[in-house]
Amino acid sequence: MEPTLDNVANALYESGCIKFGSFKIKSGAFSPYYIDMARLLSKPETFGVVVEAATQKVCKIIETDSLTKLASIELKGALIVPSIAGKVNLPCAIVRKEEKAYGVTGRIAGASVTNDDKILFVDDVVSEGLSKVEGIKPLQDLGAEVKHILVIVNREQGGKEKLEKMGYIVHSLVKVSDVVTSLQKNGKISVKQAKTVLDYIKK
Repeated sequence: MEPTLDNVANALYESGCIKFGSFKIKSGAFSPYYIDMARLLSKPETFGVVVEAATQKVCKIIETDSLTKLASIELKGALIVPSIAGKVNLPCAIVRKEEKAYGVTGRIAGASVTNDDKILFVDDVVSEGLSKVEGIKPLQDLGAEVKHILVIVNREQGGKEKLEKMGYIVHSLVKVSDVVTSLQKNGKISVKQAKTVLDYIKK
């Protein structure tokens, strides 16, 4: 059975992936919530819920569009994509953030990427979308076609829309507003906490 929104929201909360408070983010601004997808590794059962939800999403994409590989960029997306790839029986590649200068050099680890590949790019979240473009470029430089992007959480900061204007099809398991609403409905967070995050998203 495909995990529901409530299942995924609860998995993110119970594993500590989503935290509430005041957090300084990359831009220097402060956010009332923070997502650290690496925390999924702390609880195998919650990791399994998210992987299963992502697997079901990939299966739906495959129904309408052929894929030859999955890919992600280190670190957060790379923690999840091999488990999904194993379930859908597709090879996966990991894009390094920097070129490896020794041993097997280059920016691609795992499966080799060729010019006839059709790749689904997987990552943990989408915020403004810039890191997705950076992660996809090395795959495109090798001739691969990257049409679909799948993220676990859409932070609703305009990144999905920017990427779609560039021609990508962006899929997400959940939007952060839906996660917060689900957690508040199920008594995991207070009405005040939920309102603070929802007001932040609207800004």
